[in-house]
Amino acid sequence: MKATSIAKARERATGEQPFLPFSAPWVGEQELAELADAAGSGWLTAGPRTRRFEEAFAAYVGVQEAVATSSCTAALELALKAMDIGPGDAVITTPFTFAATANVIVHTGAEVVFVDISPRSYNLDPAAVARFLAENCAPSPAGHRVTRGRGRRVRALIAVHYAGLSAPMEELEQIGRRFHIAILEDAAHAAGARYRGRPVGTLGRAGCFSFYPTKNMTTAEGGMLTTDDRELAGRVRRLSQHGITRDGWQRYSAEGGWRYDVVEAGYKFNMTDLQAALGLVQLGRLDGFVDRRRLIAAHYDRAFQSHRELVVPPDSPDCHNSRHIYPLGVRSQRVSRDQFIERLKERQIGSSVHFIPLHLTRFYSERFGFRPGDFPNAERVFESVVSLPLYPAMTDADVSRVVDATLQILG
Repeated sequence: MKATSIAKARERATGEQPFLPFSAPWVGEQELAELADAAGSGWLTAGPRTRRFEEAFAAYVGVQEAVATSSCTAALELALKAMDIGPGDAVITTPFTFAATANVIVHTGAEVVFVDISPRSYNLDPAAVARFLAENCAPSPAGHRVTRGRGRRVRALIAVHYAGLSAPMEELEQIGRRFHIAILEDAAHAAGARYRGRPVGTLGRAGCFSFYPTKNMTTAEGGMLTTDDRELAGRVRRLSQHGITRDGWQRYSAEGGWRYDVVEAGYKFNMTDLQAALGLVQLGRLDGFVDRRRLIAAHYDRAFQSHRELVVPPDSPDCHNSRHIYPLGVRSQRVSRDQFIERLKERQIGSSVHFIPLHLTRFYSERFGFRPGDFPNAERVFESVVSLPLYPAMTDADVSRVVDATLQILG
């Protein structure tokens, strides 16, 4: 008897509904067949399928180059390393993001500079970024800008496309040109999203995508860097494979040769052909996945937007929102956000919170001296949001179940 049949039998017998997770990947027969074919091909690590996946993803996004990596975190760190960002430099980003966005800056030896978000988009506020730079930076002899008092050059800005809604890239790019700052996209939430008609991943010097199991498409673990800068892509590819001049496919295939050189100290950050096998199929399903996510989010919007104790997530006519998560604001005098989460759990419904602002965490507060109150918009949003279940495999009945539970909890 299949597990799904057992769950349905139990539901009929006890009236207890099965647990509805916050997120779940949708892997079907096509993915399993491609995975089996890859497993039997004799080549498991980075090889021909990884190359095919890179080419397909580059074509999908509309860029010259795509480099597959072991994670989005790896792609972000490699991008910074390939730009020679390190000690003496500073990188701006949002505190309202997952730890990886800022951790990669720390790993380069650069300083993390947080700037607050806009309460209307939950993304970096370009006015706040411009104000920070104008107040804290001055021209250096090299034509860069340096942070006053610390002597660090602001070299880059990582814009996070929170929840699948693109950051205001046009305004950020204008600021980047004015202050000689490279703009990178953390597009972990945003595969399939667009900004003013342009695909996410084409809007900065490089875009970095995540294929973690909760994301819009999955390779189990994995990431991708996209760029039109061939020199940057070449260095990222080399750094992802130990800094050597030939990867495994180039050394061990029939067309390869054993001799190589080590030109810099790199990392082991490559994707495998097994992961790429999943990615090739998932990429073909991505637009359908995003369409389903948008339908579910629209259903939630209609159900919640008139409720005085609920705040629906931001959206914008400028963006094709990929709706990676649905961060609903709960602002009730009777039910706190944390109580709401517990009552969902009592009803066998999963949820999460995206994100705890990084300046409130121990490492970032101790390392850089951040304190509560430094970024009030990020804190206010964090205190109320809860991410409801949202993934393509959800049925209409699952969506209605979440809506009904939410409205019941809030009376």
